[in-house]
Amino acid sequence: MSAEQERFGEFVGVRRHGHVAELVLDRPKAMNAVSTDMARSIAAACDALGADPGVRVTVVTSSHERAFCVGADLKERNSFTDAELVRQRPVARGAYTGVLELPMPAIAAVHGFALGGGFELALACDLIVADRTAVVGLPEVSVGVIPGGGGTQLLPRRVGAARAAELVFTARRVEAAEAAALGLVDQLVDAGRDREEALELAARIAGNSPVGLRAAKRAMRLGHGLDLRAGLEVEDAAWRSVAFSGDRAEGVAAFNEKRAPQWPGE
Repeated sequence: MSAEQERFGEFVGVRRHGHVAELVLDRPKAMNAVSTDMARSIAAACDALGADPGVRVTVVTSSHERAFCVGADLKERNSFTDAELVRQRPVARGAYTGVLELPMPAIAAVHGFALGGGFELALACDLIVADRTAVVGLPEVSVGVIPGGGGTQLLPRRVGAARAAELVFTARRVEAAEAAALGLVDQLVDAGRDREEALELAARIAGNSPVGLRAAKRAMRLGHGLDLRAGLEVEDAAWRSVAFSGDRAEGVAAFNEKRAPQWPGE
């Protein structure tokens, strides 16, 4: 990673592309296995991005050529006592929750292995762009645990209960073409193109109102799983939060004046 990038500890960096932030998983010697230190860094980077009103979209990428992220650092875990594992759990959760709770749209750019916690980091994003080298899966039951970074909850919401059960219970790895067919990833691109395509998608999204984007994400996230009547109340609250914003006033004015909007972001 180059010098102009902001560092969050040794293993995470953030690049800026205008209103798009790129959160880079950067522990290549371990194929981005998530250690305790790396988990803290992911959470810290997400906190910083979430508090930055200039960030309209976040893209999660990897610096490793053959992996997005292979999940938890099992070598580190193997050295833990039971008490140490208990103390580490909130730190690990903080990484996945950090990505999940990013207030702006988030896109994962996946190539190579995205397994266990690595796939859970991608699932925590709103959209997953994967190239044809991608291999995804939640193999946790094969090593005596369960997907504990959100996988048991996020995967059924993405592909349905029965499909998620088959994938979790078999612990199988899914290659890119099948992953796209099953809805495990949203956009399948040529090998080596995941980062570029994800950044291009992010740039298109970032052309829209930052106030609108955050409110739309909030409405979809909070409304998911509610009955329709309750969901529409969530939507109405989100609408009221943007209806009198500077972004709405600018958007209407720009439309009527046939020009590109200059979003105030408030």
